[in-house]
Amino acid sequence: MNAVAESVFVAQPYQAAGDIIIDCKVDKIFYGDFLAVRDSTVPIEKKKITGFIGPSGCGKSTVLRSLNRMNDLIQVFRFLGSVLYHGQDVYAAKVDPVLVRRYIGMVFQQPNPFSMSIYDNVAFGLRLNRFKGDMDERVQKALERAALWKEVKDKLKNSGLSLSGGQQQRLCIARAIATEPDVLLMDEPCSALDPIATRQVEELMLELKENYTLALVTHNMQQATRVADTTAFFSVDISHGGRTGYLVEMGPTRQIFEDPRERLTKDYISGQFS
Repeated sequence: MNAVAESVFVAQPYQAAGDIIIDCKVDKIFYGDFLAVRDSTVPIEKKKITGFIGPSGCGKSTVLRSLNRMNDLIQVFRFLGSVLYHGQDVYAAKVDPVLVRRYIGMVFQQPNPFSMSIYDNVAFGLRLNRFKGDMDERVQKALERAALWKEVKDKLKNSGLSLSGGQQQRLCIARAIATEPDVLLMDEPCSALDPIATRQVEELMLELKENYTLALVTHNMQQATRVADTTAFFSVDISHGGRTGYLVEMGPTRQIFEDPRERLTKDYISGQFS
């Protein structure tokens, strides 16, 4: 695709087969005067894993973090478009972004357990939301769903920082799902993990989609083929001298990797650029 064609390219909308829990329509995303992402429509289907792939700087993490208004924490961030969660625009004026993050949780690239006990890490969000139920039961349930309970049940008072890297990431997942969100956003959750821990987290993702909807940013295309039901491929428009990300193509993962519609997708999948 030449630079001129790329500059006006807008992806054909993906026709989701299942129920859409989040319907994201990005017109433009700015950081100050910098246009970071343009013209990207990304539906997130219920109880499926949606993978975001593409080269560095293509905006995939920016779009992911826009889904639960995590980018609001950046002062110069500006979002033009809409993110409909169960039909409600999370960017509407009266919507509380803290409440949005209660239902749309986040797991980050680096495991980031708090400097407190394993138990208190998982209970943190529950206490913040003034949970009135059985705290012990909810903590155990979250650790079980994160496939960590058997490894830590006898050392819940130990620091979360005492765990291995893979265990720390699963602890962060337990912390995120303890408040029972609908959606779990995962921004390169395995990039800091070794292959064994990565496989454990991938297996956990496949288990979690029985109860949650997941959206995953990954630089690892093999990981996308292993876990994602749907894949969105983003690229970078450099035709005007900047680097603006945009959605090139979105579809069932097998189709994206085996029979992409767009030449740019095919070039990326085949390793012609990264």
